[in-house]
Amino acid sequence: MNWSEFFHMGGYAFFVWTSYGLTLIVVLMNIVSPMLQRKKIIARIKRTIKREKLTGS
Repeated sequence: MNWSEFFHMGGYAFFVWTSYGLTLIVVLMNIVSPMLQRKKIIARIKRTIKREKLTGS
């Protein structure tokens, strides 16, 4: 078996590499999405604390 045969995957290369690509995208989204949500939540909490300090409530 050579590299060309490996990447060709017996004629199923499109389906195999597409599934690998989609899996990679989903895994990356599962890593990045919570990080972005965390930043937004922390920023919202900081704004709320700042607003409460200004109003004295």
